[in-house]
Amino acid sequence: MKQQIYAEYIQDRHGIAPEGPLTDFLTREQGQILLGGQANLNRLANRHGAPLEVVYTPQITTQVERMHAWAAQARHNSEYTGTFLYAYATKANFAAEAVATALAAGVHYETSAAADVMIAHRLWRQGTLPKGRLIFCHGSKEPNYLAAIRELRSDGCETLTPVLDDLNELEDLISSPHVMQFGVRERAAGNRDGRHPGQDRFGLSGAEITQAAEMIAASRHRLVLYHAMIGSQVEDEAHFLNTLRDSVEGYCRLRQQVPTLRYFNFGGGVPTSGYRLGFEFDYVGFLTRLMRVIRDTCAEYDVPMPDLVGEFGRYTVATHSVFLLEVGAVKAGQAGEPDWYLVNGSLMVSLPDSILVEGQEFVIVPLNGWDRPVRPVRLAGRRTCDSDDVYPRPDQPPLMLPDIGEGLVLAICGVGAYQQMISGRGGAHHCLSPEPARVVFSQVEGRLQSRYVPQQDQATIMRLLGYPPQQQPVPLRIAPSAPIPISLGAMAARRRMRERVARAR
Repeated sequence: MKQQIYAEYIQDRHGIAPEGPLTDFLTREQGQILLGGQANLNRLANRHGAPLEVVYTPQITTQVERMHAWAAQARHNSEYTGTFLYAYATKANFAAEAVATALAAGVHYETSAAADVMIAHRLWRQGTLPKGRLIFCHGSKEPNYLAAIRELRSDGCETLTPVLDDLNELEDLISSPHVMQFGVRERAAGNRDGRHPGQDRFGLSGAEITQAAEMIAASRHRLVLYHAMIGSQVEDEAHFLNTLRDSVEGYCRLRQQVPTLRYFNFGGGVPTSGYRLGFEFDYVGFLTRLMRVIRDTCAEYDVPMPDLVGEFGRYTVATHSVFLLEVGAVKAGQAGEPDWYLVNGSLMVSLPDSILVEGQEFVIVPLNGWDRPVRPVRLAGRRTCDSDDVYPRPDQPPLMLPDIGEGLVLAICGVGAYQQMISGRGGAHHCLSPEPARVVFSQVEGRLQSRYVPQQDQATIMRLLGYPPQQQPVPLRIAPSAPIPISLGAMAARRRMRERVARAR
């Protein structure tokens, strides 16, 4: 009986043709996998080897433009009169190229700690963060966070909007000599449904929101925003909208008392395609129904429809980056279990969500072997000896991949959001696994450009851990009667060649 090849499997299992779009960010053309329709992953793997990270920033622009278009269609469908504001939650990916690309695409800025505000301040001074963009400051605010907010406001940033998580924050900031605009975060929304333990620590109670509104009304400052965050991602659309309705009513009651209130921040966290082949989500339908809920509730309370703020972190950046990992060895499974594909990297370092988030999936696509039979396998990292360095988890079904084994190169998608922010960039990682080389694509004045970043240096990692630089070996003593022929011209030529190669990269 003929075994099913990978191209047939992916079509039967996911309804995806082996040539053409695989996801909304990956395509396969003439046997080559393209990220964003431009970055040829097969060629990059052949040129630079694997492991390799490929960063394609134009995908961020695509994500932002799609959401703006969907929101515009939803506003039309629902006859919603408020505007729609797209805010990028920078904690998803702080990389300079990611933040700059999102800002160039028109996003507003969301912070969660003092360092975020310092970055925003720097970008605001440079003009990378345009002066008209709103800067929403979320999270519990330590003294250095509050100080960074005051400093940015005193520098002239009028769109800075601290979203109060505790009344102590207001007591600190209300003494500012500069007029500030504030937001309040509703605490009840965090775990109203009992599905999100841990979220209930954020925000103000109803009584505290009333107190904050009264304190602000008695000052020269303004209350402009009401924030309700239900979970971190929309998992059940109907449940999300039903749960959010109570928060919209809270906004409406406060708007009746506070005429300066104009923004309703519904959080966001819409799903994205980086984690499941065959992914589908009706963005226009979701936003249309969301706007209708807010429109109708506002009509019941006779208040104007607010301008809507959506926070999009994972959605913005998840699909702009992929890791390429090569299978370096195959080990047979035991007692009828699938074989192990051992990759030249660490999964738990590259994909920390695989062990932190229950049931977390990633889209994994082979670059080669589409004409080979499929076999069930599990992946494991070769650069650790940790039992957790596996994917999928033991309680999840195995992957179906080509039976090439050693030499198979895999594109692991969905890694542009949170993965490096959790595992860190440039530091010392688990089992001292070095970060892979990186190729970064950017759109500059309409032209696609790339730059190459070499793999993390092992000596640098050792220095971070406090190990002194290794001493140079003592040179051999050679008798004068046996001189070593050294051509300075040849050495200079080799040095020039290395410099040319470095520049070419």
